[in-house]
Amino acid sequence: MPTVQNFAEQIISNVEKVIVGKRKSIELTVINVLCRGHLLIEDVPGVGKTMLARSLATSLGLSLNRIQFTPDMLPSDVTGVSIFNQGNREFEFRAGPIMAQIVLADEINRATPKTQAALLEAMQEGQITVDGVTHPLPNPFMVMATQNPIEYEGTFPLPEAQLDRFLMKVEIGYPSIDDEIRILDGQQFQHPVDSLSQITNSEEVIAAQETVKTVHVADELKRYIVELAHNTRSHAEVYLGASARGSLALFRASQARASLLGREFVIPDDIKALAVACFAHRIILGPAARLQNVNAKSVIHSILENVPVPGGDVLEKSAA
Repeated sequence: MPTVQNFAEQIISNVEKVIVGKRKSIELTVINVLCRGHLLIEDVPGVGKTMLARSLATSLGLSLNRIQFTPDMLPSDVTGVSIFNQGNREFEFRAGPIMAQIVLADEINRATPKTQAALLEAMQEGQITVDGVTHPLPNPFMVMATQNPIEYEGTFPLPEAQLDRFLMKVEIGYPSIDDEIRILDGQQFQHPVDSLSQITNSEEVIAAQETVKTVHVADELKRYIVELAHNTRSHAEVYLGASARGSLALFRASQARASLLGREFVIPDDIKALAVACFAHRIILGPAARLQNVNAKSVIHSILENVPVPGGDVLEKSAA
């Protein structure tokens, strides 16, 4: 198997054939895969959220199921149901769309809280329970959920417990003028996702995920991660800060970013580059902050400016 850096670069380059000019968003998505995490994509319609999931699944050689969430969906529409077989007089489990290696939960905030909660066990435990029977999910398993940040009518905001189970939240954004022209040219006759090739397979994905866990993180950098999380909890503008799961998310994501850049050790820049993606969706601002139009990103940036960064001796010890 190639190094994690070469592995990730091949995936990113392949996905870029479909998602034009959004390398940072693709890198964050691949980091998410390397961490065995779940991804929340929040952006306006038509910027490529669904295509990102499709092109990623094709590149990785993983199965993909799409769930279009609506207010009338039931939890069984996600997990599956047990049906009584008249022939053998036994109940048989009919798997729902959650039984895939990559699950695209499209417009997840349109489902009711009861249906949203059907994903909680799957995202945390890698299994589902239907009628008291536990069914393991495929390995690797990843939920890519999308939501529209503009249109709130008929939606149900994700509860904090579910937001906390997403490793990162990313935005794609509108393409530049030149990139949008490239999109027009690329889709004149055929959508590029239809001719996208498979780069790897599930065995190599799992191997890369295990390799990422071996990346060294110095004790000073572990403390730096935890201090950042603690500062979100004590910040004057924040009502609810990042959880311990948030610290772990930043820890894992920093290891993956270091691997992606060809290093066997984490540096402070890895942590700073991923703090917003790992923490922003885990923070609930206080009423005064919302009235002043303060957002979670600006709070995290202010924390990054105020928390002392470990010195150069940490890099020397990490590289040794």
